[in-house]
Amino acid sequence: MAIGNATKSELVLGSKFAQIKAKIVRQLPVILRWTTLAATATAAIIMGLNKQTKTTVVAIVGTKPISQTFNAKFQQTPAFVYFVIANAIASLYNIIAVLLRPYLKVKGNNLWVDILDLVVMAILATGAAAATSVAELGKNGNLHARWNPICDKFNSFCLQGGMALIASFVGVLLHLLLNILSLVSLHANVDGQDLVV
Repeated sequence: MAIGNATKSELVLGSKFAQIKAKIVRQLPVILRWTTLAATATAAIIMGLNKQTKTTVVAIVGTKPISQTFNAKFQQTPAFVYFVIANAIASLYNIIAVLLRPYLKVKGNNLWVDILDLVVMAILATGAAAATSVAELGKNGNLHARWNPICDKFNSFCLQGGMALIASFVGVLLHLLLNILSLVSLHANVDGQDLVV
């Protein structure tokens, strides 16, 4: 009798665990989308507000110093502009995907969402890569081309740009996980239900 009860309680516990697992798996795409949205929006905002002004003395005439003001803005570099646009596109896409999620439960629509996920991830990754290339050039310069580094002069500009890059690469990683989850859901059924990513 005790063995029969233990088996029933194990079955109930196992079924509750399966229900919790299925609920988490169903909510995982939404969680990934919201965190991707947070990362990409943060990256776009941080880089979009990235600017620094510095005034330095460039010459001394007699006893009077002549100073000049230098500006570093993200708009001055096309790669940084593309970075902001790519992260803004990814943020907007994820907002739309989350809001339209209840209407996208038809299998034909899932294919379009999966394709758009791949396209947005490619845009996001290329924006982050382009900005990283320019950021490395700003940090280390290029001695062969005689391009001097600027991060020793514009510390906060480079620091803020680095934080934006980190946030964007987190967004790329989360979008990659979202794409992997979509691929897994195409090949496997979770408890008889398709995942809507």
